[in-house]
Amino acid sequence: MEDDFSQSLTPPVSPFMPEDVCEPAAQPPCFTCVYEPGREDAHALPSDGYVCRGVLKRLLLKLDPCPADFEADTVDIFGFPWVTETALVESTKLLFGLFRQKVFRLETLVQSSSHDFGKQCFLTFLRYPLKICLQLFLFLEVPQPIEEGFVHPYSELEAQLPSALVEELFGITLLIGRLKDLPANVQSALTIHHQGKLFPPSWHLLHLHLDVHWAVLEILHLLGQKMMGQVVYAHQFVDLTGETLTNVSLFEDHLNNLLCDLISLAMSKYSKVRPTETLSSHHYHCACTKELWILLIHLLEHRSRTQHTQSFWGYVNALLQAVLKRAPTGERDPGVAAHCKDTLGFTWWLITHLAQLGMYSRNGLLQTEKQLEDNWSFVLELLKSSCDVKAAVQEEQVRMHVHCCLSLSLMWGSNASAVNTLWEYYCKSLNGSFSVPWLGVSGLGSISPTPLTLLEQAKNCCSPEPMTSASHTQLYRSANSFLIFLRMLALHLGQESAPGAPWRQIKGRIYSKFHARRMAELSETGLHHFLLLFLVLARCGDLEDAAGRACDLLHLLVPGSVPPTLCALQWRGQLALLLLFGGHGLDLAPLASKLSSAFTDAAREFYLKTTEPARRTALWRPLSAYLEGAAELWQTSTTLCQSEEALLGEGFSLLLPACRTAELNTALSFLQTALTQLRRVQQRFNQLGPFDSPSWAPPPNVVKERHLAVAVALWTHFFPFLRNLRLSQTPPPQLADAAAGFTLLALDMPSSAPQDLQPHPLQSIMQFFGWDEMLCPLLVTRYLNHLLQNGELVGWMSSGSASGSAQALCVRAWFRCVLQQHLHKNPENNRTGKVLEEQLAELTRLVLRLPEVESLLQRASLQPTAGRLEPKPALALFIKSVGRVYSGLQLLSERSSMVCKALEYVGDVLKYVKPYLLNRSSEGLQLTYWTLGCVVKQWSPLLATSKAQSLLLRIVDVLLLPHSLLQQDKAPPTQVLTALRDTLPLYLQGLSVAASVSQTQGAYLRQQLRNVIVQYMGRFLPATPTAGGVVNHPVLLAGCEATATPRGAGLRRTILQVVRDHFLQFKGHAPPPRLAGVLSFLLELLRRNNDTDPDLLTIALPPVLRCLMLVNEPQVKRLSADCLQLIVERCSSAARDQPCEQITTVLRAFIEENEGVYELQVYNMLQTLAVLSPSSVACLIPVLSLSLRNTEQKRGLGRNTSLRNAYKSLLGLLGEAGQAELVSLEED
Repeated sequence: MEDDFSQSLTPPVSPFMPEDVCEPAAQPPCFTCVYEPGREDAHALPSDGYVCRGVLKRLLLKLDPCPADFEADTVDIFGFPWVTETALVESTKLLFGLFRQKVFRLETLVQSSSHDFGKQCFLTFLRYPLKICLQLFLFLEVPQPIEEGFVHPYSELEAQLPSALVEELFGITLLIGRLKDLPANVQSALTIHHQGKLFPPSWHLLHLHLDVHWAVLEILHLLGQKMMGQVVYAHQFVDLTGETLTNVSLFEDHLNNLLCDLISLAMSKYSKVRPTETLSSHHYHCACTKELWILLIHLLEHRSRTQHTQSFWGYVNALLQAVLKRAPTGERDPGVAAHCKDTLGFTWWLITHLAQLGMYSRNGLLQTEKQLEDNWSFVLELLKSSCDVKAAVQEEQVRMHVHCCLSLSLMWGSNASAVNTLWEYYCKSLNGSFSVPWLGVSGLGSISPTPLTLLEQAKNCCSPEPMTSASHTQLYRSANSFLIFLRMLALHLGQESAPGAPWRQIKGRIYSKFHARRMAELSETGLHHFLLLFLVLARCGDLEDAAGRACDLLHLLVPGSVPPTLCALQWRGQLALLLLFGGHGLDLAPLASKLSSAFTDAAREFYLKTTEPARRTALWRPLSAYLEGAAELWQTSTTLCQSEEALLGEGFSLLLPACRTAELNTALSFLQTALTQLRRVQQRFNQLGPFDSPSWAPPPNVVKERHLAVAVALWTHFFPFLRNLRLSQTPPPQLADAAAGFTLLALDMPSSAPQDLQPHPLQSIMQFFGWDEMLCPLLVTRYLNHLLQNGELVGWMSSGSASGSAQALCVRAWFRCVLQQHLHKNPENNRTGKVLEEQLAELTRLVLRLPEVESLLQRASLQPTAGRLEPKPALALFIKSVGRVYSGLQLLSERSSMVCKALEYVGDVLKYVKPYLLNRSSEGLQLTYWTLGCVVKQWSPLLATSKAQSLLLRIVDVLLLPHSLLQQDKAPPTQVLTALRDTLPLYLQGLSVAASVSQTQGAYLRQQLRNVIVQYMGRFLPATPTAGGVVNHPVLLAGCEATATPRGAGLRRTILQVVRDHFLQFKGHAPPPRLAGVLSFLLELLRRNNDTDPDLLTIALPPVLRCLMLVNEPQVKRLSADCLQLIVERCSSAARDQPCEQITTVLRAFIEENEGVYELQVYNMLQTLAVLSPSSVACLIPVLSLSLRNTEQKRGLGRNTSLRNAYKSLLGLLGEAGQAELVSLEED
């Protein structure tokens, strides 16, 4: 043929034109899958295809498919110019021959894998010239029968054209063959999806085949339309069966072959599709085959409507039947390769995707309404095969089949027969798990959901997602086949075309399958499926009918014979129905009362001590399920006016006392949920005006009555247990939460509280859970944290309607909790201690924000830091503010009121710390002594009053002078002494001030102060003086201050007196014990204070003089001399160079006391003093001389030479006065 159509061939009009200059005016429509950005996401078809270019639409409207082409007198086809109107008639065989030549050339290029430049334009041009040329004739007048006589040759050719076309088209079908017979390298071009512009020849050849297959069908369809139903016979050919070839038989054969090939291509792709990808993996390989399917759908549907031929589904169903039976259809072998292992699954998959393509309009747009009639008759047969028990189809396949069936229902509308068929299948296998092992847990439904999740599961089934959504596509993974069936059921019940009819049709079929024996056979999984089924029926059908039927069926389960797990699921289902009732605004009492009665029976058995532990454990499952579901019901209720209190029966009074810790936490969590929701709903209604109530809300009086009923039920069944549990030393955290909820409920609805809390329920309940001193700090802190965050409650505490001491009692509770925070710390488990620290820090913040406390801090000019203030420094700040405010008051009435308020703040503080004194906790003792030390120091004037003296004296007796401390044979605990060492200065300073201002017990307080100093002066004094032992002595630290004040001087006076009277007293010639340490203490006390009062300084002068006189130990001598020097210098400075009267008095008494005994030692000591202060000694010369003469006279031995010599040495140091006295002595 290459030789027949060489370049020397010249058509009638003009010579041959080379290929490289054969450019069409515009590229004709064609099959192409060249990449176009965004096309896949928009589900659009190729823009250069037959659909988007309008060819399909014009074909179906009997319009010229190419109205703008071939309007010129000549047309260029295959490189030759032809006369437009006559070329096809006159040169039919020549044109078809040229076409075959070009096909052979393209096949040669494929074999050689050539990529010659310019071939792209050439191959694109070759796609439709044949079709275009043929159309030139088809839109002319129908040829009339040839009359006898002369006939023009052209008319004869024109009359023979239809038969010639049929013959040539038949030849083309034989030339190009079938798609399935193409070489493998050509078929592989279907998978080329790259974005490049240069494609291999195999790609062009494959798409040329697609173009030709469609062109043959298109031409034959146009020919049949033009011939107005006349059958066109081919004169020279018969078909392969021996029958005469016609345009009709050629169309049918070619169509069947094309459909077979397309199905075979889809089958080859299905072998690689996983069940999870059923809807996401399409049956077509590229956009070209997708468009070809759409063209066939619309063409065959159009022919079915206009020519009453077989519909698209008719052709496809026949071929798929053959696939399912693995046999030919009969006379014609469709040639579908039966190489698919799962033909049933393939058929479901193909029909589903073909139905999706049937949603495309003739304009190529994806529509929401079907464009292709449904195929339910065939699908129902498939469904029967899928549900055939004998076939034993596995869940893996059934799930895919039902998924496809749901997709078809979404596109075609629900079918009652399909739903009935599936129900007949599932009603027999409700106990099945419907799981796919290789999917793991992704395909398993939860068997023990909460009522809310159970209802959500049912809601998801009642709200099918759109076909194109990702959730619907991935439904195979997220739902088993039964759940997918429920979606179909919901879709069927939701049809609007026949109101009420679907419900009446389906409910009888479903209800009839359940009876007592069937209910008893249900496993846990089966009951779960049963509940989901009736929840879907209730949501999409008649709610009360379905719910009532479900409850009646559930009551067929005998409580004693039902396992606890099944009972728990049963109650969850009933609670889910109650949730559904609540969402529709229906009264819950009928269903809730029966459920509450069952709960009470189970709780009674749980409560009995005769119940076995294993049975109690089993019973907890349904009981906890009830609590969980009831909580969800309360949380989702918007009005609490639907008899929710019916769920609060006697069962709770039985359940709570029998609960262990973990179980009690669950029960109290439910209570907290109920209280919170009641207050939230009640407050929301209170905020509405008389005319603001929404339409769905009951009248205000009904709302108030219903809320009161709910509140009374909560008080009745829960509060007595909470009141009994409050004194536990290990209360559950939820106890405080629930108690706070009841407190706020009493604030909002005081009339709902029980009679034993009236007439002031709020104060009573706060006393029970916040102010009682027997309560555990863990409970109190958490409880008060809830309350003090509530502005309304704090406002009530500040108003006149509350008790005047409400804020003070809250402060006292905080004070106690801070002191007792170490009682509950466990070294093995410090979680409790950390929780208490966090709660206490929050309570500290809230207490400091109380109006009363804020006022105190402002009046004291003390403000907490901007950051977080820890409890201990906050407590010190509060104590200091009270003391400072009291000191600033002038009126006696105000001071008296402040004393009462302060005592109310601290309460019986020694009772709070008694456990520390018994268990001797180091941390507890440190906190106790430090806190009460701050109280004694900061409140000393306040504690000195008659009302508060008893507290001060008790502090001294219990903490400073306890009985154990006075026992000489037993050493005090080390922990107590350590705490005392760190805090004793606070007590001594406070006691000193209190003793000085007390009007009734001043003398006793001073004596107690002296006793305390005596006790701890010796206990903390080292045996030998060391730097740290003396410098850090607590008594010394108490007496030291940077700037001398009268209060500090008073304490130092007492300390010096105690040192003088108890630690520097000689017993005859024997010095006191630890003399060096005492002198070191005395020296440090004098040195670290700038006292100048001679009366104060000379208190310890006599014992210092005695030490200097009698003790020869070098260290004592040195310390005594240093003390003497410091005293003399300070006194001399105060006397302004005049003899200090106080020193003179002390020295005179000292001389008289030692006259006749230690004269010589006195003179030696006075010599030391004379060096420091000659004037102080000089004024004593008359006394010294008289003492000397008296001594000599008493002895009766005349002059005492040694005494006189010592005295003369002293006089020699005293200046003129001394010299004068020397002269007098010489004259004796």
